Amino acid sequence: MPNGDDHPSPGRRDYFAGVARDALGATRQLVSGLRTALLALLVLVLLVLCALTAPLGVGLLAAPAALRALHGLAGLERARLARFGPEVVAPEPPPTAARAALRDPATRRELRWLGRHVVAGLPLGLLGFWLPILAVRDLLFPLYWRFVPADATATSIGIGSSTSWPDAVAVALLGVGWIAIILGLGPAMARAQAGPGRRLLTAGPETDLSLRIAELTATRAAALDAHNAELRRIERALHDGTQNRIVSVTVLLGAARRMVARDPDGAQELLERAQSAAEQALADLRAVSRSILPPVLSDRGLAGALTGLAAECAVPCHVDVDVPRRCAASVEATAYFVAAEALTNIAKHSGATRASVTARLAGGRLLLTVDDDGQGGARALAETPGDGGPGTGSGLAGIRRRVAAHDGTFRLTSPPGGPTTLEVDLPCGS
Repeated sequence: MPNGDDHPSPGRRDYFAGVARDALGATRQLVSGLRTALLALLVLVLLVLCALTAPLGVGLLAAPAALRALHGLAGLERARLARFGPEVVAPEPPPTAARAALRDPATRRELRWLGRHVVAGLPLGLLGFWLPILAVRDLLFPLYWRFVPADATATSIGIGSSTSWPDAVAVALLGVGWIAIILGLGPAMARAQAGPGRRLLTAGPETDLSLRIAELTATRAAALDAHNAELRRIERALHDGTQNRIVSVTVLLGAARRMVARDPDGAQELLERAQSAAEQALADLRAVSRSILPPVLSDRGLAGALTGLAAECAVPCHVDVDVPRRCAASVEATAYFVAAEALTNIAKHSGATRASVTARLAGGRLLLTVDDDGQGGARALAETPGDGGPGTGSGLAGIRRRVAAHDGTFRLTSPPGGPTTLEVDLPCGS
């Protein structure tokens, strides 16, 4: 009879799945850190050149550009770290003038981070990139060792040759060793790579965080307002539409039941009307459920959902989506509803002949742009009070609320005569 130890327990399976998941996440983090480390090397070289040529005056002229590159790279690293852990709160914008930068504590911390990221982050990123390649290369060696020239090195570390199956299996065991290193040391390597950035790039004690606290407070209030507005919208849709149709079905069925004996034909007609009302009520329920979280997002992702919106738009619409990984479901839903509302406004009010929707994932943020060649003036319409009809801007107000709920940014450019460009920047989440 099979022993109970023949199959791993659910707890053990969950443990090994968690280890594999952590190692995969650490590898992604190390590879993403390799990109910023290579940029850090370039910025470091630029700063060193500025320092060496400062006595000649050339370095002083190039210093502001070099410092802007440093601050930009630090912001890129903060966004990268936020994708894999808690947000790194940025300090106030540091100066770009050479003398002021040397006295600025935030700039000095960024310089210290730059040196550490080049010295430690670059080698760790290279390990995170190469270790999976070495593991796959050595692990699969028994499948192709016969095709390797006899005098060629068998292992990925450049020593040994393979002339038999035992040699090939030994190389595969080396691949297993690489996998063990990835599973065992990968998370620690990722933490070591990210540590200097989390310590040195965060706002120091000299930074006034009151503005950030006020901003987060306003964002929280906007999120609650957006949630309450959404609940009221769903309640109105159910009360004014679906509930009335279900009441109509009930009344028609009661009348049909009373007529079935004395007037079968009339009862049949009432039953047909009741069936039609029930089908319409079901359609209303489906519309409400789709407005909460469209199923197309789960089935086809953001790219497929935006393509479907463009296909249904009355104005010819081009879609360009470059989002290689999934964002948080709430972020994708917000992007979908923003695009849907914007395209609806374009079709109803803009008089446009073309529109486009562009989505990009950059630095852990989802950038969505909707533009058209219509008559413009959308900002003026958005500020005109009214009763919710065209010209009240209720759709734009709803977009603002949704975006603010995610601590995102909303920009609208719509001069009279057009064109109109709506830009939304959302933290992608995970």
